Amino acid sequence: MSTPYPFTAIVGQDDLRLGLLLNAVSPAVGGVLVRGEKGTAKSTAVRALAALMPEVPVVSGCRFSCDPSAPDPACPDGPHETGPGVSRPARTVELPVGASEDRLVGALDIERALSEGVKAFEPGLLADAHRGILYVDEVNLLHDHLVDLLLDAAAMGASYVEREGVSVRHAARFLLVGTMNPEEGELRPQLLDRFGLTVEVAASRATDQRVEVVRRRLAYDDDPEGFAARWAREEAALRERIAAARVLLPRVVLGDGVLRQIAATCAAFEVDGMRADIVMARTATALAAWAGREEVTAEDVRQAALLALPHRRRRNPFDAPGLDEEKLDDTLREAGGDADDGDGDDDGPGGGGGGGGVPPQSGGPDAPDRSAGAGDDTPADTPTDTPAGSDGSGSEQRPAPAGGAEQAPVGASEPFRAKMLSVPGLGEGAAGRRSRARTEHGRTTGARRPEGALTKLHLAATVQAAAPHQRARGRSGRGLVVRRDDLRQATREGREGNLVLFVVDASGSMAARQRMGAVKGAVLSLLLDAYQRRDKVGLVTFRGKEAEVALPPTSSVDAAAARLESLPTGGRTPLAAGLLKAHDVLRVERMRDPSRRPLLVVVTDGRATGGPDPVALSARAGRLHAAEGTASVVVDCETGVVRLGLAAQLARELGGSAVTLDELRADSIAGLVKDVTAAGRAA
Repeated sequence: MSTPYPFTAIVGQDDLRLGLLLNAVSPAVGGVLVRGEKGTAKSTAVRALAALMPEVPVVSGCRFSCDPSAPDPACPDGPHETGPGVSRPARTVELPVGASEDRLVGALDIERALSEGVKAFEPGLLADAHRGILYVDEVNLLHDHLVDLLLDAAAMGASYVEREGVSVRHAARFLLVGTMNPEEGELRPQLLDRFGLTVEVAASRATDQRVEVVRRRLAYDDDPEGFAARWAREEAALRERIAAARVLLPRVVLGDGVLRQIAATCAAFEVDGMRADIVMARTATALAAWAGREEVTAEDVRQAALLALPHRRRRNPFDAPGLDEEKLDDTLREAGGDADDGDGDDDGPGGGGGGGGVPPQSGGPDAPDRSAGAGDDTPADTPTDTPAGSDGSGSEQRPAPAGGAEQAPVGASEPFRAKMLSVPGLGEGAAGRRSRARTEHGRTTGARRPEGALTKLHLAATVQAAAPHQRARGRSGRGLVVRRDDLRQATREGREGNLVLFVVDASGSMAARQRMGAVKGAVLSLLLDAYQRRDKVGLVTFRGKEAEVALPPTSSVDAAAARLESLPTGGRTPLAAGLLKAHDVLRVERMRDPSRRPLLVVVTDGRATGGPDPVALSARAGRLHAAEGTASVVVDCETGVVRLGLAAQLARELGGSAVTLDELRADSIAGLVKDVTAAGRAA
């Protein structure tokens, strides 16, 4: 087993370390979500935490880590007698993004269950993580069906495995820790709310800290055991402090005045439900215990709010997480009442008042001088006062003629619920919520012989396959003699996520402020729809003389929204260049992920200018997509009394369909929901 990097040797990242340590003191806080760019010690810190956790007493031989003082009466390995048990180190169990359902929750031996009535159960990762840490790296890329299972286990503290009437239940209470890079997409709100705390991490911009990070990492890579030995004293001291804080935790007093501040803060920031209040109370209590105090202060409440509320304030994937600290301070003062807002206990490591802070690094081996660059680890994420698309003057921007000069970006209009656009046929792509596909989850449509391990039994087909052979197999009594060859796997149909590639006309013909605002609002609505349906998205824009890939295909829908918001307009309309650029993007993506089917969404009025015969060139580019069977839809942005119908003509060349901005609304009465057809039809 490799030697983990010492927790106390991590340079900077104070919020990250504090969030993890508070969960070590009080697992009831509910875990932590670590958001940040790649290469910022997210995974290193999580893996190092396990070495600081107290040992866990377990029933000897129990695969489900039952507590010997209170064993689970429903344990599959039980029943257990109460007794002293044995101790083992706390576990950190990693859940791979591509894990199967059976790997997560465990699997039943279906053949033995049917033929012998025996619950032969192989525990999964949830059983391994019970009373330990469940770590999900890149948690935002986790498949939906695994997210659902995690939500159920986190809510109930137990895992249920059911296969055709045979069920197993075992306890599954764990500290959920997830790391993610927001550039790769956001989490579902339901899973986001299950994390007690969230912290943002970024690489330090202070030269001294960056030098020390490299120095320590190189030393660790050269001699992991020797490096860990040099930090053993600091690790032991931190481990003892966690144990002392755990002992102190039940004695910490959470006064009514402090509770009023917590409730007022959650109400002021309009968080949903009551989980935020509970998490804040537990976090503030853990902060007090970590600082060695028996009373929660207003500073504890403030720091708890900064850790527990930012991710609960998101209303849609385009909202940046964060908290207005000035508003927070005002709310705490107004709700102060009898709350003790004392001076805090500044003797806690890391200083910073009553919040407790994290262990200092000045006393450790190879510690750098931390006097310069303090606070540089905190990302500058304060939003600006001027919204994207505004020049700050508040004046209306006049329309520019086609071929005119570039104009400043225009803000998007209010997004709306968009009609569903889907790819025809039956796919086999990643699970999602858009187009029909063969999936592991969904309605049962048939049965087949299993290829590899059986995951979804089709009971009727299995019985039908076994029935003709019962006499030859010497059946006696009521039991059914089932062999491996009789088992049938259920084939299921559900929904897949697609690659939705937006091709947006940003030329001068689209540059009228009101018109472009409506166009951006429509694309923003489609992006929100793509987020909800688990699609990848990409953005190609064209204006002037060429087209460009504003955003390569990604799972980060909010990144696409940000690029769209800052999109300038003006110049000619190289429509053909936009379609050809989209063709290049799709060609590369087919090689990278051949199972994910694309949906091309062209947002334009259909006009084409620049170069010889631009309309004919655009038509040929459209037929290139049609020849490859790319499903497409043209969002017709043409306005005015006189319409040329060029967007509908382009849709016919693409072999797809055209919808107007009004028809794109789900609540529109302009038409029924339109499935995109690759075969083509008249708009």
